[in-house]
Amino acid sequence: MADTANPFFSPSTLPYQLPPFADIRDEHYRPAFERGFEEQLAEIDAIVAGGEPATFENTMLPLERSGQTLQRVAEVFFNKSSSDSTDFTNALEEEMAPRLAAHQDAIRLNPELYARIAALHARLDELGLDPESRYLVERYYTEFTLAGAGLDDADKERLREYNQRLSTLTTRFEKNLLADTNELAVVFDSAEELDGLGEGELSAAAQAAAERGLDGKYVVTLVLPTGHPWLADLTRRESRERIMAASRSRGIRGGDNDNRDLVLEITRLRAERARLLGFDTHAAYVTADQTARTPEAVADMLGRLAPAAARNARAEQADLQRQLGDDETVEAWDWAYLTGKVRAEKFDVDFAAMRPYFEAERVLRDGVFYAANRLYGITFTERPDLVAYHPDARVFEARNEDGSELGLYILDLYTRDSKRGGAWMNPLISQSALLDTPTVVVNNLNVPKPAAGEPTLLTYDETNTLFHEFGHALHGLFARVTYPRFAGTNVFRDFVEFPSQVNEMWMLWPEVLENYAVHYRTGERMPQELVDKLHASESFNEGFATSEYLAAALLDQAWHRITADDAVEDVAAFEARALADVGLDNPAVPPRYASTYFAHTFSGGYDAGYYSYIWSEVLDADTVEWFRENGGLKRDNGDRFRSRLLGVGGSKDPLEAYRDFRGRDAEIEPLLKRRGLDN
Repeated sequence: MADTANPFFSPSTLPYQLPPFADIRDEHYRPAFERGFEEQLAEIDAIVAGGEPATFENTMLPLERSGQTLQRVAEVFFNKSSSDSTDFTNALEEEMAPRLAAHQDAIRLNPELYARIAALHARLDELGLDPESRYLVERYYTEFTLAGAGLDDADKERLREYNQRLSTLTTRFEKNLLADTNELAVVFDSAEELDGLGEGELSAAAQAAAERGLDGKYVVTLVLPTGHPWLADLTRRESRERIMAASRSRGIRGGDNDNRDLVLEITRLRAERARLLGFDTHAAYVTADQTARTPEAVADMLGRLAPAAARNARAEQADLQRQLGDDETVEAWDWAYLTGKVRAEKFDVDFAAMRPYFEAERVLRDGVFYAANRLYGITFTERPDLVAYHPDARVFEARNEDGSELGLYILDLYTRDSKRGGAWMNPLISQSALLDTPTVVVNNLNVPKPAAGEPTLLTYDETNTLFHEFGHALHGLFARVTYPRFAGTNVFRDFVEFPSQVNEMWMLWPEVLENYAVHYRTGERMPQELVDKLHASESFNEGFATSEYLAAALLDQAWHRITADDAVEDVAAFEARALADVGLDNPAVPPRYASTYFAHTFSGGYDAGYYSYIWSEVLDADTVEWFRENGGLKRDNGDRFRSRLLGVGGSKDPLEAYRDFRGRDAEIEPLLKRRGLDN
């Protein structure tokens, strides 16, 4: 295929090298992958073929420049396959997953390339490199070593088989989950069954039904976590139970979408691969190259939090039981609804009453963008002339205070059957001085879309999620590095959530909240009395929130602390034992994700790493204290956070970057106080 016929064969000529989505067709992907594989392997061969002694210039620089065609097609394709999948993308992803794993192995297990990197690493003090270049050698040497570059040929072949099989299985897990989630969407015959929902939610449910050819009915689509945001409002207990039952049955119903056998095979193969690589467990293998370093360190922290969280959840459950009365027992589907009643009783806070103040466009422009402008001086301007990958995805141009270009930000807000659950950030183009590339990042959320003409009113949690994901986007936009290896959010997994969690603080910051929390009908600002009550209730229900999260994090650890000799045959039994062992087996507080729909750990790259959220939250809570101590939403505070943390991307050790910003290591006490675990 001629270069001009395939948009992936050369960099885009659009602003910020935005992929030319209007020109991209299904038939372009496979040839681009094929050329990308071929080109990068040829580039690697050229590095090792000369026989000259390794230098930074003849080894590391061409290695960092390699694979640009593959990078272009992979970023676009995997964003599409997660946010707007089709039968074509599903099939191609299953085909390409093992080939990509094999391609990566062809590079990381290349003995000549590893020898050159090892030689540079051995002479690191003699090379006179700048700090980022030195760190690049260190990271490549560590990653290649952990990836098995030092194994003999027979073990490398076994490793390749493991990697390719695992890539196939994790891809299949994700596709099964999306299909089962769509099939299990709950159909209601009348609006009465959804009593308690507002006009926007009912409109979204009716729209979802119409899209399935069920005119006159209402469809509640499932979200990725166990719970559903509408459970807090539905007055009919049987309706809540139906939604919860559907959510928890994903991946366990038998048939093509059952994920139980995949969970067992994935965890077994990961354990076997870890042993091959010299580790007792997959958790040990993963944490060896994270800030945690060992699964014991993870267990120590999570174990410190779990008993207090479980105790607080039981106390909260007693309050809920008093609301329900003695005739019935509090169940998982009751928790959010009854919690709302107790919150209203204790604090006079009603989250449902807040939704009119969280109109999506105001939240975005006068909340999320406004906070970024106040803190960093940056501005966002919508670019309707630039075409994104889906009609719902909107493109914004970000500029610095002096007018200089920063990058493009794409927001894809709404849920659809072709989009996987959850919320996330993807890069499409990653900044690098070496490659002279700019930045294009995408935020995906799953907000139900109301009918045309109806406002999009976000829940409290959806508003928080938008601020959170935008924190990832800022990390991607602000990072200014030389080497593509360090671009954007390419940091340790148990550090990557830190900047996004910090950005959540601005949601309720007085100047920000006052600017965006305006009633969509009356134009009135959210009453200060309501805001004060909201702050007074901040630690309310934290026993539940911490317990459901820790249950998932510890379940992830349990699956990945099995050894290659452990025989696990029953997913449900293993899960029950794992939760009982840590005292988080309360039926009314199920894990945020059960094994068969735990996308983070079985298809999302957080295997043995779901602990990362609360691990990063130690840094986050400590940073929030720093902002409060130093005057909050001020430009000099933002400039310091941007230059010393967000701006460095992955180009230095993240804990070193944190110490540079904070002046010391993070302390855990602010986290304990935030989650009500300090007593």
